[in-house]
Amino acid sequence: MNTKANGYVFALAAIVIFSIQDGISKHLGAIYPPVFVAMIRYWAFAAFAVFLASRAPGGLAVMAVTKRPALQMLRGMLLPAQIVVIITSFTIVGLALSQAILAATPIFVALLSMPLLGERVGWRRWTAIGAGLVGVLLILKPGGNAFDMAFLLPLTGALMFAIYVIATRLVSRADSAMTSFFYTGVVGAVSISLVGPFFWTNLAPFDWGWMLLLCITGSVSHYFLIRAYDMLDAVAVQPLTYLQLVFASIMGVTIFGETLTTNMIAGSAMVVAAGIFTVWRERVVARRKAGLPPQ
Repeated sequence: MNTKANGYVFALAAIVIFSIQDGISKHLGAIYPPVFVAMIRYWAFAAFAVFLASRAPGGLAVMAVTKRPALQMLRGMLLPAQIVVIITSFTIVGLALSQAILAATPIFVALLSMPLLGERVGWRRWTAIGAGLVGVLLILKPGGNAFDMAFLLPLTGALMFAIYVIATRLVSRADSAMTSFFYTGVVGAVSISLVGPFFWTNLAPFDWGWMLLLCITGSVSHYFLIRAYDMLDAVAVQPLTYLQLVFASIMGVTIFGETLTTNMIAGSAMVVAAGIFTVWRERVVARRKAGLPPQ
């Protein structure tokens, strides 16, 4: 199997495991405080990040050196907070609807890249952003009723992750991907451990199995995604990530008894199409600036 095919295998495996992870998070988040669930999950993630960094060229002594410490700290604190918001959203809003709104993250990244990264957005991407936002509005009124304040949870989660992506792009100009991964795990584990113990809850014996599986899926999925990005361009991986919305919808309906509405399906289709076009267009513009053919 060639490198590109292996990349797609790793990407699909990561997305399937991420979907399983979301279902477990929803199950545990409905029983235990989301902060507590996220903290245990992050401890395993931090251990995995340290393990990978120690095996990288130069080991921890090299991987722990950053040229953007403040930005790395911001990233590390932001992601666990976002995970807490998302687990809460899965529980209150629902798995399928939350993922439908989270699918708009590339749209928010494109919007934030203008003031935060100084990027210029042409009419094509503006059109995609507009279509994506219309899709979000459709999703937010799944039954045509008044706006539900609970929808602010997945919206906040999407915006938080968009800021995390922007911060990651900024640090990537100075630090390696492994250094950023190391700080994501270690700083995140430390920051959430300052709050999580106040929400400590004794797990039922059976739920320790679910928690262990959550920790394993969190580490394995990130590893597979790292391998996928090593072998494929982001523009090839991004469309596949929208399969997570499909898997979330299937799990939401079949396992958790959620309902899909016409507005939600139509809005999700618009968001996904707009997101794929936005990522593709960003790549075209980047290659043009680098003097490369668009492909």
